[in-house]
Amino acid sequence: MTPQDAAAGDQPWTRERHLSEGEVTMAVTETAGPPEPVFVLIHGIGMGRAVFTELANELAATGRVLALDLPGFGDSPEPGTAMSLEATAAGLADALASELPHGAVWVGHSMGTQIVAEVAVQRPDLVRALVLIAPTVDAAARTAPRQIWHMLQDLYGESPRVLLVGMWQYTKTSPLWFVRKLQFMLAHHLESICPRIAARTLVLRGAHDRVCPEPWTRSVAALIPHATFEQIPDRGHEAVIKSAEPVADMITAFVNAQS
Repeated sequence: MTPQDAAAGDQPWTRERHLSEGEVTMAVTETAGPPEPVFVLIHGIGMGRAVFTELANELAATGRVLALDLPGFGDSPEPGTAMSLEATAAGLADALASELPHGAVWVGHSMGTQIVAEVAVQRPDLVRALVLIAPTVDAAARTAPRQIWHMLQDLYGESPRVLLVGMWQYTKTSPLWFVRKLQFMLAHHLESICPRIAARTLVLRGAHDRVCPEPWTRSVAALIPHATFEQIPDRGHEAVIKSAEPVADMITAFVNAQS
C-alpha cells in the first residue's frame, strides 16, 4: 500500500521492515502519520507487534508509529544468547536512536512497561513521554505460579478475540525462550527504577485487571516524579488487544497535554 492508497481509504499506510543491532534482529511495522511525535509500541511477554494493530492505526492520526516484535517473539528470531530486560532495553534504544532525533512516546504493555521504563532511565534523550499500560510485576506476587494464575484468572470470561490473538501469538514463541524471559521479568523490579524516570508518564490500568492490582499500579505511578494514573473502564490486563479504545484516546489526550 502506498500513502496515496491510504489517503483514499480507511487504513493508514504501513510498511514492514527489520531493525538490526549486533546479534539482534527485530521485526517492525511502521504506520505513517504526522512526522512528530513518534510512538514506539512494545508488547508484553509471549505477545508481538500484531496486538497493537488497531492501536497503531488510531495513534497514526497523531504521529508516526513503530510497533516492534522483541527478540524471540512474534516474527523476530531469537538471538544467540538470552537477554535481560535491561540489555533488551539498551539494544532497543541503540537500534532506534538514529530514527528518534526528537525522542519518542514509548508505550509499553505488561512486560513491555519494564523495558520502556529501562529505556527512559538509560536513554532519557530518546524519551519524549512514557506510557505504562498494566505495569508488571506486582511486588506482592513476584513468582511464576502466581503470575500464571493471575493471568488465567484475567482471561476467564474474556472475548474470543482476545483469546484467539493471545493463542496465535504464544505459538510463535518457543517454550524455553518464554521461560527464560519470564525469569528475567520476575527478577526485574520496576519499582526500584521508577524514581529515576524523568519523563512525563501516563500509567494505565484496566479496571478489571487481575494481574496488576490497583494498589500496586497506583504505587508505580506514585514513585514516578511526573506521573498520572488513570483506569481503563471495562477492561482487564489485555486492554489493548480487546480494542484500541479507549486507550488510544487516553494516550492522545496525554500527549496533546504535553505539547
